[in-house]
Amino acid sequence: MSEALLDVRDVKRHYAGGRGGFRAGPVVKAVDGVSLQVRAGETMAIVGESGCGKSTLARIVAGLDEPTAGSVAIAGEALSVRGIRGRREVARRVQIVFQDPFSSLNPRMRVQDIVAEPLEAQGMPREERMACVARLFQQVGLPAETGSRLPHQFSGGQRQRIAIARALSVGPRLLVLDEPVSALDVSVRAQILNLLADLKYSEGIASVLISHDMSAVQHLADRVAVMYLGQLVEVGDAAEVFARPAHPYTRTLLSAIPRLGVQLADAGAPPTEGPASNAGNSGATACRFAPRCAHAIDICRASQPALALHPGIPRQVACHRAAQLPLFALEQESTLAPALARRLAILRNASETRHATPAATV
Repeated sequence: MSEALLDVRDVKRHYAGGRGGFRAGPVVKAVDGVSLQVRAGETMAIVGESGCGKSTLARIVAGLDEPTAGSVAIAGEALSVRGIRGRREVARRVQIVFQDPFSSLNPRMRVQDIVAEPLEAQGMPREERMACVARLFQQVGLPAETGSRLPHQFSGGQRQRIAIARALSVGPRLLVLDEPVSALDVSVRAQILNLLADLKYSEGIASVLISHDMSAVQHLADRVAVMYLGQLVEVGDAAEVFARPAHPYTRTLLSAIPRLGVQLADAGAPPTEGPASNAGNSGATACRFAPRCAHAIDICRASQPALALHPGIPRQVACHRAAQLPLFALEQESTLAPALARRLAILRNASETRHATPAATV
């Protein structure tokens, strides 16, 4: 692949287990050896169920948390959050948009001051700041005259637009989008997703999208990384992953997409067996998904698979049996909700086009 803007190498974030200061417990491996790269102008989605480590990874990439081990670099420069100067340098390169727009905005500040605050921290004169804020309001679709209002005077979607304007204010190279639409009403989600898509193409900013909402991922992502219990299990082109998921866990996630007239248990993938493993108790010598996987065999319970390329699969998959499993696709497309059916058809067509050309190295 071309030179990466974001380079995450073997990042780990472990937390001490137990309750209170005097009770020891198993170490919780929230993020355990994650490596990924994001190109300039690309949107990489990280998906997985709650508790898999997505948001912890997002905080590390955004410089809000330090990894236990590993490194994060932006455009070849290591990310360091130590000291005021280090934090300001990180803020110039990476900005984050949080899940809940109301809790991420100071309720006592006028929204124009909220958007201008990062510019003030960077030393920009007031007159120039206010002109920049007016441009940002226009860019995210807010009237400039609303800048004197307080956050509670806006709707949820408008508050998220304000948060996006604040993130864009310093001209970052990378945006971290941590569940940016999950706290919004369904009717507003499409507006914010369209805004993010427009900004992606007009500004060329790279993004890391953290989400469990597959419709948001389909709308924005160029590539997808599937995360399970702190580790990546599948990484590849979004069209490929959605059209032909290779890892059993990815198949399970996609099978859970609601379809008209089809029960989730009959959605096309074998049901998982048993409860999810605990990230602190999962063994380092076995596949973490093995206790829930209907395809698991002895090697899955004895050896942890590496994230690697497999014959006939043009992307990285962490599964011993990835090349042996039967092809998987969401069947009975006519039973899908119409909008989702059209989207899946587009993804499959894109996947077939890519199969007609030599596979590129992920």
